[in-house]
Amino acid sequence: MKNKLAKLKYMPNNFQIIEEGDHVICAISKKIIPLENLNYWNVDKQEAYFSYVESSIERENKDN
Repeated sequence: MKNKLAKLKYMPNNFQIIEEGDHVICAISKKIIPLENLNYWNVDKQEAYFSYVESSIERENKDN
């Protein structure tokens, strides 16, 4: 599954793999996130974030 985009369902404490792959794309920075490094996502928007930085940007955008 090298270099294949995964399709995930993001849940409150984990995610479910809908389509096999090895990475997802950050909704903010568009960086590739290997699934083994995926720690930040938004359940309501079903979006992944590369790090706490991008996650914080999303939270700030939501508050404005």
